[in-house]
Amino acid sequence: MMADRLKTVFGHLHHQSSCTTAENVSAQAGISSQPSLKYTLDMPKLSLEQRKFYEENGFLVIRKLVAPSKLNSYRKRFEEICKRNVKVPGLIIMRDVAIKDSEFVAGEKAITKIQDFQGDDVLFEYCALPEVVDYVESFVGPDVVAMHTMLINKPPDSGKMTSRHPMHQDLHYFPFRPAERIVCSWTAMQKINRENGCLVVVPGSHKGHLLTHEYPKWEGGVNKMYHGIQDYDPSQDRVHLDMEEGDTVFFHPLLIHGSGTNRTTGFRKSISCHYASGHCYYVDELDPEQKIIADEVLELAKKRTGKDVDLKLEDIWRLKSRLVKGKDVLNAW
Repeated sequence: MMADRLKTVFGHLHHQSSCTTAENVSAQAGISSQPSLKYTLDMPKLSLEQRKFYEENGFLVIRKLVAPSKLNSYRKRFEEICKRNVKVPGLIIMRDVAIKDSEFVAGEKAITKIQDFQGDDVLFEYCALPEVVDYVESFVGPDVVAMHTMLINKPPDSGKMTSRHPMHQDLHYFPFRPAERIVCSWTAMQKINRENGCLVVVPGSHKGHLLTHEYPKWEGGVNKMYHGIQDYDPSQDRVHLDMEEGDTVFFHPLLIHGSGTNRTTGFRKSISCHYASGHCYYVDELDPEQKIIADEVLELAKKRTGKDVDLKLEDIWRLKSRLVKGKDVLNAW
């Protein structure tokens, strides 16, 4: 169990790395990078045109990447987990704040998402799909580690607009760097548009820095750890990503993005994985902007272990990550 595994690592020395830049990480992985192309690597999958698009915008959509048969398998597994027919070690189940005591669909029990499913071989298959990993290597290199996994089940909005996810940057949650060697793969499990709450992104925002996040002050509240940028400027140009089943978007961890309310009567599903290069490193000190999330995550971990121990954020990430391909220097003790 995750609690038992957490208890075994507290005495270990924390891994130190001399890597400080994306260029150093790429060099250790044996990849030459072009100075003019900062966010992608010279790997065979992406065309030069695709690389330039990602460099400029911080995201790239690949149509029909994941087969419907695969998505059906993940959908069935999700239903089994919701019905408690399957128990996954370390899995976190989250419920919508507005409907946590009710259910819209029998068996789904108002579950808004599950995360950290690396311990389930059925769902983890998504993270290791060759068609996905081939693209991931163009961003992180040949040593690929799955760091964070989610199956998102955005519920029909209760009328309080709690199904929104505020505009945010994923790096806010991560204690590892460099950002350039981290990428998210996010796949639509059905047709997703503005009606059921598609992703909305701010093109080019990945070129900025990590901003301060906190809970938005929305009427009706917001789900646990759904932090948003404190001083988000709504006048920024945004793009709504309408996607068909199997379409997959890859995006940078500093890209500002979020999702709108689900105004339909059905649940909106997607599956995602954040990957990092196996040659990334954990930071000795988090950015001050990350204190709110670090405190929440550590408090939750201590509740799960039942121990008031000296725990670092990187301990948790080491435990829940899983090697996909190549070497994992990041999580070597």
